[in-house]
Amino acid sequence: MIKIGTALFEACEELERERGISKEVLIASLCDAMVAAYKKHMHVKEAANIEAILDEQTGEIGVFSTKLVVKEVEDPELQISLEEAQEIDDEVEIDDEVKIEVTPDQFGRIAAQSAKQVITQRIRDAERNNILNEFLEKKGTLTTGIIQRVENRNVIVNIGKTDAIMPQKEQIPREYYKPGNRIRVFVLNVKETNKLPQVIVSHAHAEIVRELFELEVPEIEDGIVEIKSISREAGFRTKIAVWSNDPEVDSVGACIGPRGSRIQTIVGELKNEKIDIVRWSPDPVEYIVNAISPARVVSVDIMTDDEETKDALVVVPDDQLSLAIGREGQNVRLAHRLTGWKIDIKSISQMENEEASRAANYDYNEDETEERVVDSDEIQEEIEEEMNQQAYDEEDIASEEVEEETTEEE
Repeated sequence: MIKIGTALFEACEELERERGISKEVLIASLCDAMVAAYKKHMHVKEAANIEAILDEQTGEIGVFSTKLVVKEVEDPELQISLEEAQEIDDEVEIDDEVKIEVTPDQFGRIAAQSAKQVITQRIRDAERNNILNEFLEKKGTLTTGIIQRVENRNVIVNIGKTDAIMPQKEQIPREYYKPGNRIRVFVLNVKETNKLPQVIVSHAHAEIVRELFELEVPEIEDGIVEIKSISREAGFRTKIAVWSNDPEVDSVGACIGPRGSRIQTIVGELKNEKIDIVRWSPDPVEYIVNAISPARVVSVDIMTDDEETKDALVVVPDDQLSLAIGREGQNVRLAHRLTGWKIDIKSISQMENEEASRAANYDYNEDETEERVVDSDEIQEEIEEEMNQQAYDEEDIASEEVEEETTEEE
């Protein structure tokens, strides 16, 4: 046996406290390292009956070979005679197993070198698995981190036991990410690698808005108010549709809070991003009207309503057209994502002009039809006149022939 003392157990307990690696994992790693060192030292590739045993009370570790007690030994590596076994333990019988220490002399230094390599690798593997399991549980949730640096347009954020990557597409446009600042991010994905797991986070995900509302609005956390849909263009504007399961609770008012305290906290967290709180409705017309706000709506016509296409025509006053569409189409684009309906917005003047144009085209087509009818009547009259004229000519020719025959007879 090799005396290792109590320092090892103290180091294992410290690692368990600091890194969350259990003491049993480290002891098992040490035993595996002893067996690997023994096989290498003895030039043995396969030795299924070899194991290392650590005695925590004495602080000693040794390599042991397990052998089967038999009457006649056929394989000395795996078997032992009853006489030899009883020298180790008086109570053993045939078909029992005994453990025989085979720790080589001067094995401490070799075992220590092997143990260092194996334990270091096991610690890394254990850390990787711990981090992987921890962040797999956090996937799809909000967490807080500290910005470390910016590399190749990616923002590196420390979120505890590892550094996460925020790709450029998950960043808010025109946002300056200063190292050292605290930031709230959404855990998008966790990828397992040979080293530490790679965690992908987002600062522009729509679910960040959901998480913030759940934190600030108790009615949402309690299930009284429900978030039905969210559409976001990070850094600019967000629309969120809410619904109250309690008729006595106003869903929009609950999200705004007393004197706007709740919504102001959320807007401040999102760096003054504009937020439109929309009241959800099972009626698509009412839902679309709410989604187009703050613009006023004159009418909503449902053009098609099937699973593949949902088209709606929205008419607004002339002075509300630009507001309904929004800068670069932002308002109608967010309303489309929020409701799932394809929305075509037109002003009253545009609708009147289209109706007048259709009416003019209809009158023009009617005039053309009448002209074509008149022309056909005239052509028919001309054909009849020609036929009558031809008949008259034939009668004249016949009468002339009769007169000529009469003259010749005379």
